Amino acid sequence: MSLLVVGLSHRTAPVGVLERAALTGDVPTRLLHDAAATATVGEAALVNTCNRIELYADVDKFHAGVAELSLLLAHHSGVDLEELTSHLYVHYEDRAVHHLFSVACGLDSMVVGEGQILGQLRDALAKAQEEHTAGRGLNELFQQALRVGKRAHSETGIDKAGQSLVTFGLEQVAAGAGEIAGKRALVVGAGSMSSLAAATLVRSGVTDLLIANRTPARAERLVEILGPDVARTLDLAKVPEALADVDLVISCTGAAGVVIKAEDVAAAVALRAASEPLALLDLAMPRDVDHAVHELSGALLVDLESLSHAHAATPGAGDVDEVTRIVADEVTAFGAAQRAARIAPTVVALRSMASDVVAAELGRLESRLPDLDERSRAEIGQAVRRVVDKLLHAPTVRVKQLAAEPGGASYADALRELFDLDPAAVHAVSGTPVGSVPQPSAGGTR
Repeated sequence: MSLLVVGLSHRTAPVGVLERAALTGDVPTRLLHDAAATATVGEAALVNTCNRIELYADVDKFHAGVAELSLLLAHHSGVDLEELTSHLYVHYEDRAVHHLFSVACGLDSMVVGEGQILGQLRDALAKAQEEHTAGRGLNELFQQALRVGKRAHSETGIDKAGQSLVTFGLEQVAAGAGEIAGKRALVVGAGSMSSLAAATLVRSGVTDLLIANRTPARAERLVEILGPDVARTLDLAKVPEALADVDLVISCTGAAGVVIKAEDVAAAVALRAASEPLALLDLAMPRDVDHAVHELSGALLVDLESLSHAHAATPGAGDVDEVTRIVADEVTAFGAAQRAARIAPTVVALRSMASDVVAAELGRLESRLPDLDERSRAEIGQAVRRVVDKLLHAPTVRVKQLAAEPGGASYADALRELFDLDPAAVHAVSGTPVGSVPQPSAGGTR
């Protein structure tokens, strides 16, 4: 496969752009199908999280693939193509594999080493499988990325290099509004991030927790998991009036607009008797909490933008270097395996052609020497096959070795040309469309 990734993340785009580009509702599904339907794309998968949007595709033309995927991202995100392009990154072939493996290990996360990205990649693959936009190539790639991510977490201390976004956010809240233990808290939303936040709050010592969600059943289910002695549900419409009765709010709903308004926070602050500020942790993209809350006295807002600035100032960990080495080794191994797999159909087709030639010549021998006894016929047949096998052994073994190296696909092309192999025969073995020729690698560009 010729892998191409086009995307934007917290590393290349400000929060304001990520917020406007956020894909919600059925937009991700439509983008995925539109990408897979383009002329240059054979397979497609979409990684869509609060701080990254990435399209992965198996393409047959590099430049056309970049242009088409960039246009689709602009169209479905609603961000002007010219503006979006300045924030996009593009990786191709081995550089694209390296990027995905780095993402899986948490090296490219806002909080380095966080493990939540593995679940998000697993969801991206499951979605592409469900929508039938991922084939063998992307399935193998994402499965390997998940294995690499698990290896990084099991063999190194990358988990200690950073925490989950929730944990890191709560640390920032504690720094500005006091310890989490004993606080009265409200979680708005009941998705995976909100559920993680609620569970983290309980582990941190929160004993009075409200859960509000657009779908009450999901909030009730989360309360059952956490325990009714700790948590209880709240009607989403009552969130504004509940702000005055809590010390901490965590919001992550996936809503298209603001969920918690600045005027509601201001009203709640005015009613509070507590000396510590009302803390709000906004983990949503686009944001749930009005940005104007930053300007309110008596309120502390920690959002993705402030988390990004805070984490940039934290020291790195030695384990990052070890994970970087693991990623490099895994990319090399994956690339070698992929290149070797590309040559295999050509080798099989060559040996099949040789077998047909031997059979034809033995058939011709039988017609010319019909009186040849069985033992002689068998000896001649075995001798001819041995000659052919010995002649093919060295070039086929060597071409497999060469194919595992960068640029190895050219050796398969040379083999097909030298032996005049029928492209249909190779296609029958590999399932690759006849005449599909990947474009020269462009590496990673911005």
